[in-house]
Amino acid sequence: MSRLLYRLGHTTAGHPWRTLATWVLLAVVATGTAGALGGTPQDDFDVEGAPALAGIESLREHFPGSGAAGSSAQVVVHDPAGRVTDGDVADLTARISDVDQVTSVAPPRWSDDRDTALLAVVFDVPVTDPDLAAGRGVEALETAVSTGDDRLQVELGGELPNSAPGEVQGTGEVAGVVVALVLMVVVLGTVVAAGLPLLVALAGLGVSAAGVTLLAAVTDVSSTAPTVAVMVGLGVGIDYALLLVTRHLEYLRGGAPVAEAAGRAVATAGRSVVFAAAIVLVSLMGLPLAGVPMYSAFGYATGIAVVAVAAAALTLVPALCGLLGRRLLPRRERRGLPPRRPRPVREPWAARWAAVVARRPVPWGIAALLLMVMLAAPAFDMRTFPRDVSNNATDSTTRQAYDIVAAEFGAGANGPFTVVVDRAAVGDAGVAATASQLQEVEDLAAVTGPVVSPDGAVAVFEAQPAFGPADERTPALLEQLRAELGGVEVTGSTAMLTDISGLLSDRVWLVVGFVVAVSMLLLAAMFRSAVVPLKAAALNLLSIGAAYGVVTAVFQWGWGTDLVGLDHAMPVSSWLPILMFAILFGLSMDYEVFLLSRIRENWLHSGDARVSVVRGVAGTGRVISTAAAVMVVVFLGFATEADLVVRQIGLGMAVAVFLDATVVRMVLVPATMTLLGRRSWWLPAWLDRLLPRIEAEAADEDHDDRPASGTSAADRHRDETLEGVPG
Repeated sequence: MSRLLYRLGHTTAGHPWRTLATWVLLAVVATGTAGALGGTPQDDFDVEGAPALAGIESLREHFPGSGAAGSSAQVVVHDPAGRVTDGDVADLTARISDVDQVTSVAPPRWSDDRDTALLAVVFDVPVTDPDLAAGRGVEALETAVSTGDDRLQVELGGELPNSAPGEVQGTGEVAGVVVALVLMVVVLGTVVAAGLPLLVALAGLGVSAAGVTLLAAVTDVSSTAPTVAVMVGLGVGIDYALLLVTRHLEYLRGGAPVAEAAGRAVATAGRSVVFAAAIVLVSLMGLPLAGVPMYSAFGYATGIAVVAVAAAALTLVPALCGLLGRRLLPRRERRGLPPRRPRPVREPWAARWAAVVARRPVPWGIAALLLMVMLAAPAFDMRTFPRDVSNNATDSTTRQAYDIVAAEFGAGANGPFTVVVDRAAVGDAGVAATASQLQEVEDLAAVTGPVVSPDGAVAVFEAQPAFGPADERTPALLEQLRAELGGVEVTGSTAMLTDISGLLSDRVWLVVGFVVAVSMLLLAAMFRSAVVPLKAAALNLLSIGAAYGVVTAVFQWGWGTDLVGLDHAMPVSSWLPILMFAILFGLSMDYEVFLLSRIRENWLHSGDARVSVVRGVAGTGRVISTAAAVMVVVFLGFATEADLVVRQIGLGMAVAVFLDATVVRMVLVPATMTLLGRRSWWLPAWLDRLLPRIEAEAADEDHDDRPASGTSAADRHRDETLEGVPG
C-alpha cells in the first residue's frame, strides 16, 4: 500500500492541474446527476417490528383516502382576545380545500371558550411523497391560511408540518469553521497552509452532498442525515488534510523537493488516513443492526461523506501542495532567515506531562477514572424519545400550535392514541366494551368515537392522554392499554414513536457488541496484542459514556438548557445513543491507533515500557490536541442548530472528543500503559498465527521507488516520531 500511496502523492503533486481538473469534472458530473436523478430526504417512521405498525396498516386498508392512508396536518385557529367565529372557520376551510392533494377538512373541534378551533386536514398522498417533501406541502398550507386578519393567530401542526425538514441556520457552523481556521494558522504558521485543509474538506463535502442526494432517490434518507453527514465529514476531512499537510511541511523543512515531500507524506500519513476512514466505516456498519431503516440511511450518508473527504485529502492535498510549493512555509523560512524570537530548546510539553503521569500512574489514573465515571453517571438515568414538537424553537409555527393546543385542550391532545377495533370480529358489543374500558383508564383525559370505517370492518377511537407525547409516563400508559384492551390495536404517531424508542433501546447492545468486537480484532491484528484492544475498548466506552452523561444532564435534567438555547428540559433523542456511539467509537479509535502506534514503535526500539509511553505521548500530543480542538469547535458549531437531534449529537460529540483527547489520551492511556508494562503486548501464539498483519502507518523506508534527488537531507531531518493525527 505504501508504494501505491507514494505514487499517488508524487503524481498528483507533479501534475496538480490534472488533479484539480479531474475533481472539477467529478463535481460537475455528480452535481448534474444528482440534480437530474436525486431524491429528497424525508422521514419514514414505518418500522417493521413496531407493534403500532399493524394498526397503521389496518387504517390504511379500511380508510382509503384518509390521513392514515395519506398524510395529515392540523390547522390551529386561535383568537387570544375573543372568539373564533363560524365564519372564520368556514372561510379557512374553503381555502384549505382548494390546496392541491387535500382530500378533506374535518369539522372543527372547539375549545370550551371557543377561542380556539382545530381543523384536521387530510392529503391523498403520504408524507414521504416528493410532492409534499421538502416543505412544499407546508408552504401551500401556509399560503392558504394567511388571512391577513391580525385578530386571528393561525398555526400549523400535525404530521406533515412536524415532519417538514427544518431550516439549517449555519451561523454556528461558520463560527466553528472560523475558529478552526485560526487554530490551524497558529499550528501551521501561515494562512495558506491553514486554509488548505478547510478547502479540501469542503471539496469532499460538495461531492458527498451529491452522493447523499442520489442515495435519497433509492432509499428513504432522514431529513437529519445530511446534516449529520456534513458534521462528521467536515470534522474528519479537516483532520485528514491537516495530518497530510503537517507531514508534507516536515519533509519540506527537511530539504525534500515539493513532489517528493508530497509523495512521502501520502505514503506515510496517507496510510493513517486510509485506516482512519476504514475504521469509521466499520463502526458505521453497525447501524443497520438497529433494525430501523432510518439508521441505515444515517450510516450510508455519513459513510459517503467520510469516503469523499478521505479521497479528497489523499489527492487534493498533494496536488495543492505541489501547486503552492514552498509558499506553504512562513516567509522567513522561505528566505532562510532565522526566527524573530528564537525559542529555548527544551522537551515538548507533552513529554513533560507524560513523564509526570508515568511517575505516579496510580493516583493519576484513579483521579481521571473518577472524573469520567462522575460525568457518565447521569447516563444511567437517560430517558429517550424520538421527537417531540415541544422541543422546537418557540417562534416556529409547529411549536406555537403545540403550545396553543396544550393550553386549550390539554397536553395529550398533541399526541393522542388511536385505538383500532376489529368490528367484524367482535361486533358492536365488542366495540361498546372497548369504549367502556377506555373511559375507565385513569390517565386518559378524553375518548372520542367510535368512527366506523366505510366498509364496516373496523371501529376507531381516539384516546387523549392526560400528558404530552414525550412524558415519561407515556410508555407505561401504552403498555397498559395494550394489555387491558386485548384484541385491539393501539397505534398513532405517539404509539409508533414510543415503540421505536423501545426497539432502539433493546437493540443498542447488539450494535455496541458488533462495533466493539470488530474494532478489537482490528487492533489485535495491528498491534499483535490481546491486552491493548481490551484496554482501548474500555477507555473508548468510558469517554462515550461520559458524553452520554453530559447530554443527559444538559438536556434531560435541564442543567444547561439556557446554554444550548432551550426553554425547558426534554428527553434525549432516541436516535442519539446508537448513532453517536457508532460515529464516536470510530473517531476515538483513530486517536487510539495513532497514539499506540507511536508507543509500540518506541517499545520495539527500547524495550522500556515507561520510556515508550512518554515518547509516544510526546510525539503525538501536540497534533492530537490541535486536531481534537478543531473537531470540537466544528461539532460545537452544529450544536447551535434548531434540530434537536443535530444539537444533541453536536454537543455530545464535542464533549466526547474533548475528553478523549485530554483525559483519556493524556492521562488514562499513559497511566494504564505504564502500569501494564510489557504485559500490554502479550498475545497468545495461537492467536498470533490466526490474525492477519495490519500496519496503520508505514515508515519512510517502506517504499523504495521514490526519486533519489533530495532524499538525503530529508532523511537527516526525519524524526523518530510522526507528528500527525487521523481524524
